[in-house]
Amino acid sequence: MSEGKAAIGTTLTIGHAETAELVGHANFDWVLIDTEHTPMGYESVQLCMQAMSFSRAVPLVRVAWNDLVLIKRALDIGAYGVIVPWVNSKDDAMRAVKAVRYSPAGLRGYGPRRAAINDPDYVETANSEIYLGVQIETQAAIDSIDEILSVEGIDAALVGPWDLSLSLGIIGQLDSPKFNVAMEKIVSACKRHNLVAGMLAVDDVKRRLDQGFRLLNVGTDYFFLRNAVNSAAASARKIFAEYKF
Repeated sequence: MSEGKAAIGTTLTIGHAETAELVGHANFDWVLIDTEHTPMGYESVQLCMQAMSFSRAVPLVRVAWNDLVLIKRALDIGAYGVIVPWVNSKDDAMRAVKAVRYSPAGLRGYGPRRAAINDPDYVETANSEIYLGVQIETQAAIDSIDEILSVEGIDAALVGPWDLSLSLGIIGQLDSPKFNVAMEKIVSACKRHNLVAGMLAVDDVKRRLDQGFRLLNVGTDYFFLRNAVNSAAASARKIFAEYKF
């Protein structure tokens, strides 16, 4: 990201170490462990990060809410960054930044576990390197985009396309002019504030790259598994249907 290149990632929703290990070694740049829309608890999140330890994928956690304690717990067990949902105002953005940073830049309480095992200077490392992405997923966030992205300490603004399209009254219509206008506003604001524009659940990687998005999430383990299983079953059923018993 610091070189101006794109980073491709995926979302982990199945809280099992073996799944995390497979996903971690699949040559993604980053893996987002999701606690907002999954039943995953922090014990499972830690096990998933441990399973990914020997892969090149950077572990990020999407916290369930913009909450000081939830963010602290994700970072203490080893997340390299957090994605915070439902950031709709400058106050929301400031709250997220303060939760990620130690004093004097923020309010994060001290008590790192895995995060500081091999780093005696973890406080300084965390304040300078922890990655913070805020999700832009409502009309209110679009209306306040410059105020949100003016907050120092944010690294990226990520579109939550389904929630945003729902808020715009065009759920799932990611090709509509109204949605594309919103995308242009987000990318333009990121450029003005020297931040990275990202998108979760990317529908068309090349199109979003052309629009200026650089942090791209191409799917989830759940849907990869579902699609593969359905495809395998359909192929077998086709052979069975054509076979002369």
